[in-house]
Amino acid sequence: QVQLVESGGDLVQPGGSLRLSCAASGSIFSIYAMAWYRQAPDNPRELVALITASGLTNYADSVKGRFTISRDNVKNTVYLQMNNLKPEDTAVYYCNGDIRTVRSRNYFWGQGTQVTVSS
Repeated sequence: QVQLVESGGDLVQPGGSLRLSCAASGSIFSIYAMAWYRQAPDNPRELVALITASGLTNYADSVKGRFTISRDNVKNTVYLQMNNLKPEDTAVYYCNGDIRTVRSRNYFWGQGTQVTVSS
C-alpha cells in the first residue's frame, strides 16, 4: 500500500557529488519523518540523515557538513545531496519513511540504491 522508490545512486570519484531521491506513494495519510540509511556489506545499517515533518534535521557525524537532507511535501519526496564524497561513503543507501496509513503507523523501506566512491 505504500511504496518508496529510490534513485540517483552511481559510481563517482572522491570529491564528487550525488543527489539521491526517494519518492513515496500509496495510501499515505501522514508522513512523520523521512530518513536515509546506508549499509556496506557485512556492516550494520546506519542512520545517515533524518528530517521530521516539522523540518528538524539530524545527521551522522561522519556526514555533517557534506550531506544535506531535504524534502518536497507536495511530491512526498525526500532528497539527499551528497558533496565531497569519500570512499568510506560507499554503501547501499536506503530511504525510510515513518508513515501513517489509514489504519496504522509504520516504517517503510525503499529498495536501496548503490553509491560507489572510488578513484
